[in-house]
Amino acid sequence: MIRVAIAEEHRIPRWALEQALAREPDFKVIADAGSVDATISMLRVHKPDVLVLDTTLPDHSGFDVLSAIRNLENGPFVVVLAPFAEPGYAARVLGAGAHAYVSKSDAPEQLIAAIRAVTRGERVVPPGVDAVLGAERHPADRLTRRELQVMEMLARGMTNREIAHDLEISIKTIDTHRSHLLKKLALRNNADLARFAVKHGYVTL
Repeated sequence: MIRVAIAEEHRIPRWALEQALAREPDFKVIADAGSVDATISMLRVHKPDVLVLDTTLPDHSGFDVLSAIRNLENGPFVVVLAPFAEPGYAARVLGAGAHAYVSKSDAPEQLIAAIRAVTRGERVVPPGVDAVLGAERHPADRLTRRELQVMEMLARGMTNREIAHDLEISIKTIDTHRSHLLKKLALRNNADLARFAVKHGYVTL
């Protein structure tokens, strides 16, 4: 029996995923969560075999979950269920430690097959990703973990003050991160930053 946990922001898609996966005779959905903090807590308590992860969680980033999993003694296999079939983003997700990448536009059977595949030790890489991995690095690959966090929060419309409060750092430091982001990504303002984050799957609107 494959013990599956689900991390998905929205309740109805989360419920639908649970209902669909529970129909498989070799799957048992043991827990679900709707935020990064809840997901990390869920993993520590329930210790699933496989985590189906939506990387666009509301409080931080799905990449924070992948980072936390690397620090767990017996972390789960991770099947990322992403809103974009974007090879560059898929390459980043797989490079961060995910074992499989499935787009939300794919057939449900592909998600089910990916869950079974990762438990066999296989890696599920979508078409085009190998070419991206061998090509020039994506501009966002130059961002630090903190810069990625700030970019996602700015793209969601949070103010510097709100971000500083959530991350427990100064507003001046947030301003510095913002300046570095705009320079590294060759963008002009927060609106450009939000468009970049949405286009490449870091946030959804």
